[in-house]
Amino acid sequence: MQTIDRAMQVIKVLAENDIKKWYSITDLSKECDLPVSTMHRLLQSMIKHGLIQQDPNLKLYSMGNAWLEYGLQMYDTFDFVGLIRPEMEKLMHEVEESVYFSKPIGQEALVVERIDCPHNPIRIYDQLGIRIPMNIGAANKAMLAHMPNDEALNILNKLVPKEELESFLQLLDTIRHKGYGESHGEKTKGTSSVAAPIFNHSNELIGALSIGYVNFNLTEERQNFLTEKVTEYGLRISAKLGSKR
Repeated sequence: MQTIDRAMQVIKVLAENDIKKWYSITDLSKECDLPVSTMHRLLQSMIKHGLIQQDPNLKLYSMGNAWLEYGLQMYDTFDFVGLIRPEMEKLMHEVEESVYFSKPIGQEALVVERIDCPHNPIRIYDQLGIRIPMNIGAANKAMLAHMPNDEALNILNKLVPKEELESFLQLLDTIRHKGYGESHGEKTKGTSSVAAPIFNHSNELIGALSIGYVNFNLTEERQNFLTEKVTEYGLRISAKLGSKR
């Protein structure tokens, strides 16, 4: 178990830095607080399994191709490959904004798909695989609002201060009744998003569809259009997945 924990610690270091992709064994030892000798044995084992790779000339380490292979295999099994992604592309063309699909994972949501608009010079860019706390953003609030109450409350108790919990629950109740969530400048100043929940054939929440956009000079008419579209496509995708909601 200790070896697995240490290996995942190394992977976390390699994956989280958007700028630095290659690390020396000394850097990894410092980041993971492990002796160089221990790190060397761990890295050699991880190389054998393709979890990391080493530049033969620079002797630096980075993520291995096994993660890409396993990730693509998992990606291919998701419903959005055959059903959700084509609808996301249609929505992107209608609204000419970036469109996202997120899935809840504990106290965070994972951005698992993004369709950018090639005609829009100003894009909202949330990297695939990024994790966002569940109390932040339109997509996450839309998901929280449609989760079982106990599950949502358990998440919120860990993320929202006690004095703000009641007002947050009221906000989720409003989102539940409206059928969509919205966010303005929460994650990035000057940007907004609107989102709708996605349900499967068992009427279980599986994620949220969202539109990200710059709110500079945004008109009420445009805001209403984006809200109507994300709600429409959220219902359409859920229906394609077999939801009877």
